[in-house]
Order: sequence, then structure tokens, then C-alpha cells
Amino acid sequence: MTLLFFSEVDRVDWWTGELNKAAPDIPVRAWPDVGDPADIRWALVWKPRHGLLASLPKLELILSMGAGVDHVFADPTLPAGVPVTRIVDPMMTAGITEYVLLHVLRYHRFLPVLEAQQRERVWKMRFDLHRLPAERRIGILGLGVMGADSAAKLAALGFAVAVWSRTEKTLPGVARFHGPAGLAPFLASTNILVCLLPLTPATEGILCAANFAHLPEGAFLINAGRGGHLVDDDLLAALDTGRIAHATLDVFHTEPLPVDHPFWAHQRITVTPHNAAISDPRSIVGQVIDNIRRLVAGRPLVNQVDTAQGY
Repeated sequence: MTLLFFSEVDRVDWWTGELNKAAPDIPVRAWPDVGDPADIRWALVWKPRHGLLASLPKLELILSMGAGVDHVFADPTLPAGVPVTRIVDPMMTAGITEYVLLHVLRYHRFLPVLEAQQRERVWKMRFDLHRLPAERRIGILGLGVMGADSAAKLAALGFAVAVWSRTEKTLPGVARFHGPAGLAPFLASTNILVCLLPLTPATEGILCAANFAHLPEGAFLINAGRGGHLVDDDLLAALDTGRIAHATLDVFHTEPLPVDHPFWAHQRITVTPHNAAISDPRSIVGQVIDNIRRLVAGRPLVNQVDTAQGY
């Protein structure tokens, strides 16, 4: 009964070392050293190669290394009936909130404008750009653990915060919108739009021209959800018209972002390499091992994904 580790972007030695330290009784193999596929009962993965999970005939549990699971469900050969869990980690939540706060404050204080002045060696006090936090309306798409934490921290700074979720949810101190009928009024009241949604068939392409049209002129966009939420060409068009003044993007359809992609050179796009929050094995392996032991003991899993909903 062996755990398989798969990631082509993470430090294998770091993860396997922490796993062995936390549970020396659980053998760990790191791809591509799978050995006999029939030995593998559990798979801890990030963006597994399509067909890998289906090649494990006795697989009993798939554990995503991150909060998202769209990378698992993207595999058309995903074995049916195998439970999938995701990570809910305070350190990852803190990382996302730090990223959101960083870029919200950057836009609130008009740093892109001031950076342009520096490049042009212009000294100009911009009183015309001054806004109180209460005058700056922040809209967060997604009210999961990360969205709720970001919303609460922004509200504590005095910003006018609104949240949108697919289904009705409660969160004190912020304006709440939900469902298809609530999306347009939510967007119309948003100066800085933050996407923290899970990627599902229902949310794919939600950052598109039709929805950008509801935003006030000169809005800002921060996407730390998934690349599949954004229609790339629609963003470029919205930047050209001024509907969106600037965008910060941490996630992309293809990662790494191809060197010839227009986002790299666009003066009103900030690109970060999917590092808003990092999966740190020191804070994550405990819940990985816990779920394996729960499965073996026949107890309910923690943070199990609803495969019908996709999150």
C-alpha cells in the first residue's frame, strides 16, 4: 500500500522528505519511479499527466496538492468512483489574501500611474487620484475560504466590499450577490474586480466581454483563480477601450505563459508566475496523511470534492 507523488513543478525531495517524516510507515514513490502500478493505493498530485491515474488499477484516493481540483478533472481518463480531496490550508489562504491586498492597494493608490510618471521622470502630485477606502468598491468573485478571508481583511481596512457566489451565502459586513441574476449588479458596483472562483464548467470564461461591459469605465482586474476564467482576447479588447484600466494575472490557460503571449509585453498587464500562494508541504502533509488514515479506517474524508460540482 503505497502513496504516489506527482508534480512536475514542485520540489520532489522536499515533499517526499516531509511525507516520510510525517508518516514513516507509508511508502512513498515519486513519479516517474512508479514501480508496480498495482502497489499504488493513493496519489498526491498536481496537474497529473492524462492517463496516469487510470493506469493505477488499485487506486483508492486522489489527493490534490492545492485548493483547486480542476487539474484533476481535466483528465478525460480519470477513473470513475475514486474520491478526490483538496487542500484547505491556512498558509495558502494567507498567501492569497496577501496577494489580493497587495494588488488592491496598488490599484487603490494608483501605483501604475505613478510608475509611469517615474519612467518619464515626471514629478507631479496627483490629488485627482485620491480616494478614501470607503469610496473604492472591491468586488470578489467567489466566497469560499479564500474569498471570505480576503473580503474580511479588505473590509477591516475600510473598503466597500461586495462578494458574488454561485449560490446564496452569508458573510457579515459585506454586500452579497449570488446567482446569474446577481452578477450584473455586482459588477456594476465594482471598481476593482478580484476573481477567486474555482474553475468549473459553470465558471469557465466568466471574465469575458459580456461581463466586462457591466463594469464601470476604468475598472481594475485581479485574477488569482484560474486561467480558464479569463477570455484572453476579451481582456485585451477591454484594455484597449479603457473599460479595464489595468489587470494583474497570476494564472493562465497555458503555464508557463508562452514567451510570445501578448500579456508579457502589455504595459497595463502585470504578470506573476502562479505564485499568489504556494503549497508548502510543512503545513499540508498533515492533512494528506490524515485523509489516507481516514480512508483506511473507513472514516469520512476531510475536504472531499463533490465530483458533480467539480469543487
